[in-house]
Amino acid sequence: QVQLVESGGGLVQAGGSLRLSCTASGSALSDRTMGWYRQGAGTTREFVAEISKDGVTDMISSVKGRFTISRDNAKNTVYLQMNSLKPEDTGVYYCREYLYGYWGRGTQVTVSS
Repeated sequence: QVQLVESGGGLVQAGGSLRLSCTASGSALSDRTMGWYRQGAGTTREFVAEISKDGVTDMISSVKGRFTISRDNAKNTVYLQMNSLKPEDTGVYYCREYLYGYWGRGTQVTVSS
């Protein structure tokens, strides 16, 4: 069983930056696609970005040029670097493991205007 723990969320002003981390225990992530999702208040959870085991990335258009997803297999960790944050980026950010569908518990990101 894989446990995913997100960290790095917080309160930041518009235009600021945060780096989220998702660290796994219980199994190596090096052979798995990993993703970040978010859920704002009163909205459904939405895909933000993903990275394959080979490092191929994809993300929603609204964060392209501002967010970067990366991974460090030696640390069993996936990152989401978020720059030029906007109030609409506010939400709980979740890490997802694609092979078996594990989710973390999320970390809150709040961007003030």
